[in-house]
Amino acid sequence: MDRRLASLRPNALIALLTISAVLLIWAAPVEAESDAEGDIEGEMARQEELQRVQGEIDAELKRQEILQRSRDLSEIGRALNGSPPDDEKLEQRADPRIAPRAPVDRDLPVAIFDSEEIEVPAGTLGNSEPMVLIMRTLDADRDGHPEQVRYVDKSTGAMIRKAADRDYDGALDTWQTYAGDSLDERTLDTNNDGHIDTWEKYSAGRMTERVIDRNGNGHKDAFYTFSTGSLVEERHDRDDDGQFDLIVIYQDRLKSRGREDRSGDGQFDTWTTYAVVGGKELPAIIKRDSNGSGKVDIIETFETSSGKPVIAKREEDTNGDGTIDVTSIYRRGKLYRRELTDPALVTE
Repeated sequence: MDRRLASLRPNALIALLTISAVLLIWAAPVEAESDAEGDIEGEMARQEELQRVQGEIDAELKRQEILQRSRDLSEIGRALNGSPPDDEKLEQRADPRIAPRAPVDRDLPVAIFDSEEIEVPAGTLGNSEPMVLIMRTLDADRDGHPEQVRYVDKSTGAMIRKAADRDYDGALDTWQTYAGDSLDERTLDTNNDGHIDTWEKYSAGRMTERVIDRNGNGHKDAFYTFSTGSLVEERHDRDDDGQFDLIVIYQDRLKSRGREDRSGDGQFDTWTTYAVVGGKELPAIIKRDSNGSGKVDIIETFETSSGKPVIAKREEDTNGDGTIDVTSIYRRGKLYRRELTDPALVTE
């Protein structure tokens, strides 16, 4: 058996053998008829048809050989999805506050794609004028559902847009757009519900922003901003009311300060300043608006003991006049002394 045929997957091999058998059965009586009638013109037409079919078989063999060199679909998948090398995965796993690298588009042979020229109207992809693109479709497992569709500028050869089915369930779930030669934006449907739930932006090969709909209800509720390769801010809308109720600011990939709406009334009521102790960020000062007045009325200062934050001082404005009137001093987390500055608070 031809070595090329031996390398084919079973379904492709059966299909090709079937085609060959049909051609042999069909060709035999035709040849006899041709000899009998001397129909040279008809014989030439049949030979041309045979050559056309043989050409299609040869093209399919070449296609199958290219796919076979990838060994199996999972290996193709790693190339299609642009999965980062192991060292990049380890980098992100070691510190999620490092801006992820942009996924890499593997250099796949053009021969494994089906190509079609299409015209894109102005405004479809942010283009001011109509443009001609080459749409390249890859259906590696031949199930009728493409694993990847690439849109390439015919005049420059640059990638404009790419769609991919990352989990091979038959539905496209990832869409990428490009600026120049670099990935600009990526959107994903990570839970296969048919709706985008993750929005990402990239610049210079690194992520600059990620927005997530964590509960899949159609509302964006987690926002992460990266700068110079590091996480600098995260914002959360935990109750899906359209307002942020937690914001954390980072410096050198460590928490610097944050503010939070703990009461859920739409107003921030807790402000935290962090200190780095032994490479860990720990709360140093927490300010609170305990009664929803819009003014800070409690200030707690912490010290570190055995690597944990322990309260050292608590200051309170009990009458809401903007002045601290009760100060509590703690030692090892236990109340040591209390100072009252408002005479009205002193009881006989």
